[in-house]
Amino acid sequence: MSNCFRALSAAIPPSSTDISTLREIPDNQEVFAHAHTDQSIIVELLEYQSQVADQDAASYHFEDIAGSNKALEPGAFQVTNVVPLPKSELSLSQCSSGWLLTGTESVSKFNEEARNTVTIHLGLFRLPQFSTDILVTFNDPQSISLNSSSASSAGMYSEPWTVQDFQRLLQSLTLHDPGLFG
Repeated sequence: MSNCFRALSAAIPPSSTDISTLREIPDNQEVFAHAHTDQSIIVELLEYQSQVADQDAASYHFEDIAGSNKALEPGAFQVTNVVPLPKSELSLSQCSSGWLLTGTESVSKFNEEARNTVTIHLGLFRLPQFSTDILVTFNDPQSISLNSSSASSAGMYSEPWTVQDFQRLLQSLTLHDPGLFG
């Protein structure tokens, strides 16, 4: 990981492109895209949401993402599962809790009319002692509209990332420098 994320490390899946080499990324994010599919992984440092209970925090952040993606109309997003991540399986020992959410969104890219169906796998690590929620999002397109700008890459053959790749990333996420949080 680059930028401020030198203080963190994780097992990033193969065929990853660090998007910060292509365009400007906010300082609180790292974005990786699969080189041949329309999949992406986003790691974000967000303000800890103390008003949200741990078991509801992943859904809170998922709904916030849906709003950012303009997917708030009825039926445009849905949470299908939220489960705790066993702390015994996590390298990020500083987190008070970890959560894995799976859901779907109907979204468009670049404000296009065409909408794509994307499965969202969201890992949330709560670090109240640092006033931080670490959010790791795996965007996995399931259906890409022929009118979407993503349609050109959708048909290319390549080994896509799997949920197991994402889980390996979540399990390997490690904090090396707590100074990252100020």
